Amino acid sequence: MDRAHTCCFTGHRPDKLPWGANEEDPRCAVLMEKLTAALERAYAEGCRHFICGMARGSDLLFCRAAIDLRERLGDITVEGAIPCQSQTDSWPEGERRIHDELLDQCDFETMVQHHYDRGCMMRRNRYMVDRSCRIIAVYDGIPKGGTANTLAYAMKQGLDTDIIRLE
Repeated sequence: MDRAHTCCFTGHRPDKLPWGANEEDPRCAVLMEKLTAALERAYAEGCRHFICGMARGSDLLFCRAAIDLRERLGDITVEGAIPCQSQTDSWPEGERRIHDELLDQCDFETMVQHHYDRGCMMRRNRYMVDRSCRIIAVYDGIPKGGTANTLAYAMKQGLDTDIIRLE
């Protein structure tokens, strides 16, 4: 998995998504269509490895879309990049189950560090960006928070960007 053929993802948690964690909301289906189109663009540009940070919200949607693309096209690998072992400990049970099911379907699992500390999410994000040539972002345009920081770092590193704006 070389950097020239790798795409990573950043995006918002349920608290910043207009539908929260309700994946039955029609706006979530629209986002899934946009994620699928962005993944197909990355594939057309040569990306064959996709890295996801496996966080709540849009990360898990991206992971699902990448796995679906792999099922359709076959020559894709999906990596779950986990910031620390306790990432899902405080999550709602349903989201933890979805996370575990998706992670089981990933080709690779990378744990950036064993124990949680204040910087582990940022280190996970930099791990993904530093191994990618492209980033897909679900972003509301507000210049603060983890998604904004990851996107800014990716742009500073010269990654191609595909930004899906939240409406």
